[in-house]
Amino acid sequence: MATSVPKDSLDTAIFLKIKTRYLLAFAAIAVIVICAQVLIQLHLNTQLSDSKVINIAGRQRALSQKLVKEVLLLKNDYPSTNSDYILESINATAALWKTSHNALQYGNDALEIPEETNDTIMQLFSSIDKEFKQMTQAVKILEQSGNLSYKVIEQVSQKLIDNEQTFLKKMDGIVNTYDGISSQKVRKLKQIEYLLFGVILLLMILEIVLLFRPLSIQIKKVIGSLLKSKIKADAHTSKVEFLLKEKEKTLKELQELNYVIDTTALFASTRQDGSIVFISKKFKDLLGITQKDISKPLVDVLTTNEGQQQYLKEILNSKRKNTIRTEEIKITTLKGKKLWLDMSIVPMTNSSNNQTILILCSDITERKDNVEKVKKLTQLQFEQQIQQKKIQASQIVEGQEEERKRIAKDIHDGIGQMLTALKFNIESINLDNASKSKEKIELLKSLTQDLIKGVRSATFNLTPPELSDHGIFPAIHKMTAELSKLTKQNILYENKGNIQLRLDSLAETNMYRVTQEAVNNAIKYAQANYILVSVKYSAPILSIVIDDDGKGFNPESLLKNPIKKGDGGMGLHFMRERMSYINGRLFISSEMGKGSRITINYSIPEQE
Repeated sequence: MATSVPKDSLDTAIFLKIKTRYLLAFAAIAVIVICAQVLIQLHLNTQLSDSKVINIAGRQRALSQKLVKEVLLLKNDYPSTNSDYILESINATAALWKTSHNALQYGNDALEIPEETNDTIMQLFSSIDKEFKQMTQAVKILEQSGNLSYKVIEQVSQKLIDNEQTFLKKMDGIVNTYDGISSQKVRKLKQIEYLLFGVILLLMILEIVLLFRPLSIQIKKVIGSLLKSKIKADAHTSKVEFLLKEKEKTLKELQELNYVIDTTALFASTRQDGSIVFISKKFKDLLGITQKDISKPLVDVLTTNEGQQQYLKEILNSKRKNTIRTEEIKITTLKGKKLWLDMSIVPMTNSSNNQTILILCSDITERKDNVEKVKKLTQLQFEQQIQQKKIQASQIVEGQEEERKRIAKDIHDGIGQMLTALKFNIESINLDNASKSKEKIELLKSLTQDLIKGVRSATFNLTPPELSDHGIFPAIHKMTAELSKLTKQNILYENKGNIQLRLDSLAETNMYRVTQEAVNNAIKYAQANYILVSVKYSAPILSIVIDDDGKGFNPESLLKNPIKKGDGGMGLHFMRERMSYINGRLFISSEMGKGSRITINYSIPEQE
């Protein structure tokens, strides 16, 4: 009679088979994750290089504008003691401009810029080469001129001005091309990441079908076998009870082992007093400990920081039974290495009511470092936005200075000449000739009337006393009335609801200036039959609307190209900037031939 070989409920071959499947699935996921990280890191390095190239390309515009301004300043200031200093500044700006231009095409180790290999960008640089050479040759005339003269400076400045606008326009195309190439790289990386994500999901589904489901079926069979064994064990003696306890102990250890394998390779087991029962080899390698260090309590092995040790003791000695606790903990190893661990603490109780603690860890140091890098990048972006606001503020100040120069010019050319004519006419009066004197007096009356209009027109653009004394609504009312008298146009004012509010001086000044600019633009450019300024308040929003029935315009084209002189574009740009300073909103609506509407909205803060 042949002897039958008993089969174990958890056969070694089955365990090895499940283990092999798990390791293969885990390795596949790990390889995909590593590939994704490598792609992301390579893309981040590329993005750093691309952003540096885009910044330098954008700086080329500013350097070309600075070069023109410095040459114009040299022209206006020549000859003076500052001419040599300005000339040095021009040479320095031109040198940096040339170096950056060549670096963008052929690379520069000092600027950390690689050589450009994109054919489209190189073609764009070829198209801009003519203007670049014209401008560099013009600056070179200043460098090589032994006897600098006003005529030479004037020729250089005119040559720079003739080529500047074309250079700026083509340079915008280069910057936009750089940005488009960078965006295309991001989209490509995004598609690859989606593909890798889909592969990971597929692997996880296969794990469930091929690994976890067979394992659950096998466990179900084991439980059924144990139930049958329990029925048979009721008839046996203490030897059978001992065997059952051993089976339960083996099953518990197997569950712990399966949990560790399914979760992470960084694991340890401790007793209630904190002494180490077992710690994995990978965990020991990560912590940099040897076999003799295992005799120490786990908290002393994990970290040398006393505060961290005390915190670990508290969470390990927690009395909550059968409750898994998860913590992200920063540790300092015995070798001084700082690590972040995602730690899961699992209380385990065996049949003898002896409790052990299973500790499962994941190394999340790299993730934490990446979070810190993202914070730094966010801070850098915020600082760049602040710098951009400063540049915009300087542009507004320049606009204000130009306005002051215009008012001074109006006073000098208009009022000054009328006063001179008035003086000469008074001096030419001959009282002996009554008829001539009468004609002179009539002429003096006309000159005096024109002088009064000129003074009122010149001073009206300054801040009216009504604004500081009575507020924005009387000031706007006065402005529309005065402009209607001066221009002989129908400029109307409507206060819906008879609003009488006082705002802070900054808000009142900026809203008044924006309204004034809108009305002046309508007077200058709209050719309107009427202009209506209406005020409405619906808590907490205060609205000022400027309507006209003029010829209209294209807001988008003006705002995209505000530098074109005489088209009102800079005015619209400054209007938006003023409203942004007080957290207000500006809406521009216009159609060609159908008039325009400018809407100013300001949210009045609640009074404390």
